[in-house]
Amino acid sequence: MRRGICVAGNMIVDITYPVEGWPKQGELVHIHDGIARSTGGAVCNVVVDLAKLDSALPLFAMGRIGDDAEGDLILRELGAYPNINLDCVIREGISAFCNVMADVKNKQRTFFTYMGANARFAEADIDWDRVTARLFHIGYILLLDALDQPDEVYGSRMAKLLHAAQAHGLKTSIDVVSEASDRFKRLVPPALKYTDYCVINEYEAEQTTGVRLRDDAGALIRENLPEALRAMKRMGVSTWAVIHCPEGGFGLDESDRFVSLGSLILPEGYIKGSVGAGDAFCAGVLYGAEKGWTLDKAVDLGIASAAASLSDPSATAGMCSVEEAMAMFERYDRRQA
Repeated sequence: MRRGICVAGNMIVDITYPVEGWPKQGELVHIHDGIARSTGGAVCNVVVDLAKLDSALPLFAMGRIGDDAEGDLILRELGAYPNINLDCVIREGISAFCNVMADVKNKQRTFFTYMGANARFAEADIDWDRVTARLFHIGYILLLDALDQPDEVYGSRMAKLLHAAQAHGLKTSIDVVSEASDRFKRLVPPALKYTDYCVINEYEAEQTTGVRLRDDAGALIRENLPEALRAMKRMGVSTWAVIHCPEGGFGLDESDRFVSLGSLILPEGYIKGSVGAGDAFCAGVLYGAEKGWTLDKAVDLGIASAAASLSDPSATAGMCSVEEAMAMFERYDRRQA
């Protein structure tokens, strides 16, 4: 019987720079003390979050890293968790890295990424017979060059890979990077045809579906969320379509029941950074999916996991166990969904 989660795709070293605001082109901005190196990307963030949520859950990391110091760092960090299997990680070339500009004023972050070894990760790297997990999660679409190429039959190589995963008995899950481009409608819909669980943020959902989710003032257009989620289902998502944002988590379950749950109201000074919050939310929802939970319970774990992540500037250091995460609902009030 299949058990556990395989997380594939981007494996990156994040170099985080605390900056004092964001400059206009040609202007200068100060970098504060606290420059940090940490693992990042969908694989490193989600699989470590899952390992912290449940040390007994079988986990598999899959992707490409470089034969360099950054690759050593990734293996050392992930190897600290006995339940993460690293046998499917390929080492060659230069590791991907990301310079993260973390604004200390508004807590937003901006990414400058070098793709490195990640750019070559492809279906040919996967031996499906070695993947004994129940759930196969891959991210990020738009940030995996080889898989973002077109395919005559499936629309994209990512879609072809997801079809292969399903054919080998795996449930599939995808995530997307928040890229400023017009590639969403070309690359995401083909993948959704072979996706069982889709967990993306409101910007990614809007770019994919064309349904407007924020107004000109930046306010969430809540009444449009069900329409965007239904569009994701029409594109092929079979089980759970989920949208997360600072205001909360929203989704349609396997019976198309709408779930709307507000995020936690955290005290002033609690939030130290948001670099891993989206992946933490995703990890919580995936954990619930693997355990057979209802969508509302899984979204609540996603909300709590994201809140835990916000307590630390790095991507995963703030994560805690499932029990500790769910206990946050006893300490903090919830926003109105």
